[in-house]
Amino acid sequence: MGRFLIVAGVVMVVAGLLVQMGLPLGRLPGDIRIQRGNSTFYFPIVTCIVVSLVLSVLMALFRR
Repeated sequence: MGRFLIVAGVVMVVAGLLVQMGLPLGRLPGDIRIQRGNSTFYFPIVTCIVVSLVLSVLMALFRR
């Protein structure tokens, strides 16, 4: 459990640094955004898929 928390923390720090450097995380092509009047619906489906793939690869590397 401790190892998982350390890896999760490092991943979050790296993701935060990448966003600060200009990575368009959350605004990728394929993310759903609907604006009507005063309301906005936003569902970052492509961003979720990319984050899931990256985390899966990292966890597979750390398990070895």
